[in-house]
Amino acid sequence: MSTILFRPSQSQMEQTQLSGFAKRFDAQAFDYNYSALHHYSINNLSEFWQAVWDFGDVQGFAGDVVLGHAQMPDAKWFPNAKLNFANNLLHHGENDRNAIVAVSESREAQEISYKQLRESVMQLAAYLQQECGVQPKDVVAGYIGNTQEALIGMLATTYLGAIWTSASPDFGYEGVFDRLGQVEPVVLLAGNGYGYGGKLFDRREVVDQLRASVPSIRQTINVSVVPSIASIERATELEDILKQNRAAPELVEFPFDHPLVVLYSSGTTGKPKCIIHSAGGTLLQHIKELRLHGDISKESTFFYFTTTGWMMWNWLASGLVTGATLIIFDGNPMYPTESVLWELASKYRVTHFGTSAKYLSACQKLGVAPKENNLDALRVVFSTGSPLSPEDFDWVYSEVKSDVMLHSISGGTDIVSCFVGGNPWSPVVKGKIQAANLGMAVESWSDEGESILNQRGELVCRLPAPCMPIGFWNDPDKARYKSAYFERFDNVWAQGDFCEIDEQGQVVILGRSDTTLNPGGVRIGTAEIYRQVETIEQVTDSLVVGHQTDNDVEVVLFVKLNSSTELDDSLIKAIKQRIRENTTPRHVPKHIFAVADIPYTRSGKKVELAVTQILRGDTPKNTTAMANAECLEEYQAIKAKYLA
Repeated sequence: MSTILFRPSQSQMEQTQLSGFAKRFDAQAFDYNYSALHHYSINNLSEFWQAVWDFGDVQGFAGDVVLGHAQMPDAKWFPNAKLNFANNLLHHGENDRNAIVAVSESREAQEISYKQLRESVMQLAAYLQQECGVQPKDVVAGYIGNTQEALIGMLATTYLGAIWTSASPDFGYEGVFDRLGQVEPVVLLAGNGYGYGGKLFDRREVVDQLRASVPSIRQTINVSVVPSIASIERATELEDILKQNRAAPELVEFPFDHPLVVLYSSGTTGKPKCIIHSAGGTLLQHIKELRLHGDISKESTFFYFTTTGWMMWNWLASGLVTGATLIIFDGNPMYPTESVLWELASKYRVTHFGTSAKYLSACQKLGVAPKENNLDALRVVFSTGSPLSPEDFDWVYSEVKSDVMLHSISGGTDIVSCFVGGNPWSPVVKGKIQAANLGMAVESWSDEGESILNQRGELVCRLPAPCMPIGFWNDPDKARYKSAYFERFDNVWAQGDFCEIDEQGQVVILGRSDTTLNPGGVRIGTAEIYRQVETIEQVTDSLVVGHQTDNDVEVVLFVKLNSSTELDDSLIKAIKQRIRENTTPRHVPKHIFAVADIPYTRSGKKVELAVTQILRGDTPKNTTAMANAECLEEYQAIKAKYLA
């Protein structure tokens, strides 16, 4: 039986932007029925996306055609449109309200108004154009943390029609070279270091290595993120650039599908894929998600814990289009206290708090009680990065706030946005994502390509959406792009996620389908096992993979235990029993091993594939994409000793 944890009142629903948007059609016909509105949105794609453009007050020219070519993978959106992405995010630029409050471990908090932000963006854009010769479609790269300078860099770059890309400074040389080296940036905006967990890290040597190995970089701009570390040599100071008084570059509007940003896949199977997103598609999708789904407005204060290497940074940056104040944080989310982010939310009266499922789970395990802070302004909690367990749903409502709207959202770098998520009309049901997002024709499909309910299937999007990428870098015939998403089903996007959808349209994400377990020929999502294992008090984290034997696949579970626990026979028995009782006997691991750490990517996703490769006898590829690759040595030792 489904457990409803929160249901918005009639008054709350009436006051949302989604309600104002629905009135553009026939509000009475929808009667606050999200399913009916979603059905309309996917069956009237052109009318729906034109309405998003109009409701979002997009600055630009829409043209008279919304969907010129409707078949994926080559759908053509707004073929006659013209717009400037950065200009839309800076639309509130004459306003003295705060656009950004920047909090950092390495320096004092800073407040930047919308007016100041626009002035800074124009100064940097003028410098890039006049002194660096940056042209439309050139690449400008950021190697910098989640700071106001990163946002200024992205906005200045995209204002000129150039392409922005970024890597988090916690990447070492190989990790950042594997990304930026592929796209050949002409300018590098780099922080001299960063602070994390009470320590300061110098990044000047990595910048020198990058400049030596990426000959396209003709100019470097230094950002003194850590004042106690010297500036990058042979670099112009951003602080000096912003003090100049250059005339703002002329506003130029570009086609809807003009390239905006390059994002990167996690890169755990080889060099990361360089995914190119369009200005128009990103803008429209983010307006829809932030305003209609998240109900973020100019009265909102929007926080998301992210790095510049994760797509959620782009999502957070687009919050400027709503007129909200962005709270950005550069540092360790558990330092100097385990409640630092919740204290931040209290101090700045955050209305929309975003983070990863991993962070919420860690807070629960550590006994953090966010409600001890003043969170009376908090209205929405966003969670993504991995499936949010039912127990973490409970924890949010018991320990964060009882009347908050919890949006578990899921999409990816692939679309720089979400396929499924929350909305302000639907109830929050324990363990489930509320629904597919508007305009996204999401279904769960069987191997035979049939839409299925209440069964595990492949998450697909059967109709085009503006946020789907332009393509991949250095993939002129789109062969790699088509192989990544359209090889499974003809002209239908397959996301690579395993999911289950019920009659109400609620969704459960069951893990990546490329790491789906298949014991005895029965497909099992890894998240189904995680949900059981991580309810066990002694287990702080876990990872499950399949180990191919001669005739079958064995389920192998690795558990990270709290410091006072050992993995003995009784605990192994308890883990297996919990899994068996709440799933099926096929979910029960053949082997359970205790490990010191679970491997993660730098964006907080478990690296199941690298461990699968180890158990297969292969060497994991591109471990620079991982946050803690050194822990793989223990898995290799376990493989050699027990699974040879």
